[in-house]
Amino acid sequence: MRIAIHLFDGAEELDWAGPWEVLAYWAEASDDDIEVVTVADGPDPVRCAKGLRVLPDRTWDDLGEVDVLVYPGGRGTRRHLGDEAIRTRLRDLHDRGVLLVSVCTGSLVLADAGLLDGRPATTHWRAVELLGELGREVSVQPDERFVDDGDIITAAGVSAGIDAALHLVARLASADTARAVRRGIQYDPQPPV
Repeated sequence: MRIAIHLFDGAEELDWAGPWEVLAYWAEASDDDIEVVTVADGPDPVRCAKGLRVLPDRTWDDLGEVDVLVYPGGRGTRRHLGDEAIRTRLRDLHDRGVLLVSVCTGSLVLADAGLLDGRPATTHWRAVELLGELGREVSVQPDERFVDDGDIITAAGVSAGIDAALHLVARLASADTARAVRRGIQYDPQPPV
């Protein structure tokens, strides 16, 4: 199984790093053949929303086939809206059976590509109104941490991507495996405030 996590300028760090930690831990601790890579438009460093610079593992041109694509959110997603090349890429991936997982405002890009039309979906609380405006008859679920609608999973803002990634592990492997990953990364949310 190959899982790609999209990186782009303005991507919210925890939107992609949270799922990456969950999925990379699963790949490392598993006997299953799982590869987790990051992908970007080019090989140069990507500057994320809070200034973190990262180097992608692959470009779209040399990525090859993947089974899952994680599309994070962040301020950078606004530049993706209306971009026909991005719309086409996402539609093609979806048509090839790639499981699409968005985090935060990554769902806006999926909606802009028409992939959330007539579906339930969620996003960051500040973007729920825009999510409903971008697609046709998107059933916005503002109170859900994530929404699994079969071939597309959308997660709410930022830290919800960790929950969605753990759900993905449970779905693709087992609930026991997901619990082991959660324990391994010591993810036990009990906010102090």
